[in-house]
Amino acid sequence: MGVAGATGPVMDRDEVDRALARLGAEYEAIESSLLALQDHAGRRLLEGAELTGVTKDRWAAAEQAIALLWSYFDAYTAALRGARELRARRRRPSHEDLAELTDVLRGESVTVAGGAVAAAAQSPAPPSAPPVTGITGPAKLSERFTLAALVSRMNDLYAHSLDMIVTADAVWSALPARIDLLAAELQRTRSLAHSVGVRPGEHPSGDDLESITHELAILRAQVVTDPLAFWRPGMGSSAPGGGRPDTERYDRAARALEDVRREIEAVLTVRQDAEQRLVRLRDVLSRADRTLTEARSARGEVLAKIAASEVPAVGGPPTALQERLALAADYRRHAQWHRLSPLLESLEREAEDELLRARESLTAVTAPLAVRAELRGRLDAYRAKVARHGMAEDPLLIERYDAARRMLWSAPCDLRVAEQAVLRYQQAAAELLVPRQSGPTDRTDHRGRTP
Repeated sequence: MGVAGATGPVMDRDEVDRALARLGAEYEAIESSLLALQDHAGRRLLEGAELTGVTKDRWAAAEQAIALLWSYFDAYTAALRGARELRARRRRPSHEDLAELTDVLRGESVTVAGGAVAAAAQSPAPPSAPPVTGITGPAKLSERFTLAALVSRMNDLYAHSLDMIVTADAVWSALPARIDLLAAELQRTRSLAHSVGVRPGEHPSGDDLESITHELAILRAQVVTDPLAFWRPGMGSSAPGGGRPDTERYDRAARALEDVRREIEAVLTVRQDAEQRLVRLRDVLSRADRTLTEARSARGEVLAKIAASEVPAVGGPPTALQERLALAADYRRHAQWHRLSPLLESLEREAEDELLRARESLTAVTAPLAVRAELRGRLDAYRAKVARHGMAEDPLLIERYDAARRMLWSAPCDLRVAEQAVLRYQQAAAELLVPRQSGPTDRTDHRGRTP
């Protein structure tokens, strides 16, 4: 190690050779990266696109940064070539040669012409650009760098330029194709909707399709001209293109189209089985009508045969549902499937409710007859039980049976009085049957003898 100079201790021959090898490797890496950047598909797309918004501003800055990057690289190439030529003069360089090489390799030996620096200084720096003098600072006639500082500067410019290009390319690769596929699906859905009468101004789904069409057209135009507006940077990621495309608007349009598509499929299903559903509806309403007719007839019978009983009134036939059913049949005849679909759904629910109401009405009306039938059955069951025990001719039982039977088989029948008569017959039968069923105690032994 020699005497120290302005750039520090003079490097020895091995240090010089190692430094030149490292700088040569960096040169090859930078050259390869620059050529790849020059041929990047995203860069070619940006050069030929009509840009707007944030993408336009950032691409203008990136173009200036790339131009400056090539100027820096040319200066770096010339400095490295000069250092290699200086080292190649002698196999064993003198102290003066080593001092000069130290100056070249460690000192501010690289001068960048002022034209490139001034051009870069005139363009706005992107939001994430590194704070490098000559890009965001005032214009200078020239700049001087060490080779290490110049490599660092080129790395910063390259990373930022690549980030902008990769980001735009990622958005263009992801969103326009997906938007086009969704637009094709939208067109198929529009054709299907038109075939079943779902049109704008006539059906909400038709209006939704128009809205989705308008949104996709605007979205695609904005994605193509300003892709960076649709980018979400990754949290804590410093790699070029760290993040993901913002697909929120696309996803919202896709969900809206899926909702419309399901609605259209429901309308199609209506078209296919509308006649069967109408037949089923007519059958349900007919059964409800017949049940109500039966309930009205039964109510008259109950009022005639049962006394002192509250009999609920019976409602009239479902005329409103019949009118809506006729409207549904009219919709089917005129192929107005989009109107028929919701009408059928509500009619099916209401028709089932109407049939249930009619059945409940019939049950409520005929309840007194059911009570009378239960009392008749109970009376006859006890009489049969009494007959099995040979007590059918008991005068008290005959008297009470005849009294209960007259009440139950006469009209009008007072159920409360008849029930009391049946209970009296049951009590009398029970009082006579208990002693008969228990009988005298059998006191014979196992030989059949009485002690």
